[in-house]
Amino acid sequence: MLIKIKKSWQIAERDATPENIYMNRRSLLKNIAATTLATPFIGMAHGALAQQERLQLAAIRNEKYKINREMTPEEENLKYNNFYEYGSHKKISKAAQKQLKPRAWQVVIDGLVQKPLTIDVDDLIAKMDLEERLYRLRCVEAWSMTVPWIGFPISKLLDLVEPLSDAKFLRMETFSDRDMASGIRQQSWYPWPYVEGLTMAEAYNDLAFLVVGAYGKQVANQMGAPIRLHVPWKYGFKSLKSIVRFSLVKERPIGFWEEISIQGNNSEYGFWANVNPEVPHRRWSQATERILHTGERVPTMLFNGYGEEVAHLYSGIKDQSLYT
Repeated sequence: MLIKIKKSWQIAERDATPENIYMNRRSLLKNIAATTLATPFIGMAHGALAQQERLQLAAIRNEKYKINREMTPEEENLKYNNFYEYGSHKKISKAAQKQLKPRAWQVVIDGLVQKPLTIDVDDLIAKMDLEERLYRLRCVEAWSMTVPWIGFPISKLLDLVEPLSDAKFLRMETFSDRDMASGIRQQSWYPWPYVEGLTMAEAYNDLAFLVVGAYGKQVANQMGAPIRLHVPWKYGFKSLKSIVRFSLVKERPIGFWEEISIQGNNSEYGFWANVNPEVPHRRWSQATERILHTGERVPTMLFNGYGEEVAHLYSGIKDQSLYT
């Protein structure tokens, strides 16, 4: 008798989002651009912002990536967000919807590469075969979500520019436009822009994912439109939003929250930021997490349940926690 054992991250088919209606992607992207320019938001004519309009994205669900928890309802994800460019609280959705202008959006890929590139985000998307992946998201604040992201592996981006052999890290940077982000204006003491980094081995790992959509549609402003990162085995602060630059570099970049920790002379947020239930945050335990939409508290898994895919990346590193 063949006994099939589920992996820790698998989810039942009934909990997955429905298959998206397949559309011609080039035509879709033209429609996205035209619609965004003409009517970027629903409700603007009335002087008040209603729910941001997000067009459907054609993406094939990658059945390799499944999880064993109920999907976080979209409405919960849309209203509970960390995005310090729009404030230090969770209710930033209206500010992000009103202020962030995700089209037109230029992305720069430079540094130690053979073919540096500056490209419009929709032209970049048009070069990729989009897929849907069901991923966990574990915040360092000890709450969690499960999200159907749409995007492509970071490795596909790197293939466009052909990294040089002396590139050791991928440095990523968000926009830093005071006119487009009230949080930057109001919290000027933070080390803007938001910067994060991965080793090249981490960036090339198949789990490392660049997100351009969620729940079958364009990714919402408050989730990090038009392009964000998601590395599911790390705490959420590593997955920066609204990216404008990817740079291949030799020296390890200092991340936004790591820089704040250095300034505060503490070790709350380090470079690795791998989910680890055995290592507490300085102010709370990481042994359990609260599932956002149910309130249920469950045990935290090492590497957020993705150890089979990523543990080998850290075999020679003593500290695999959120500390450096």
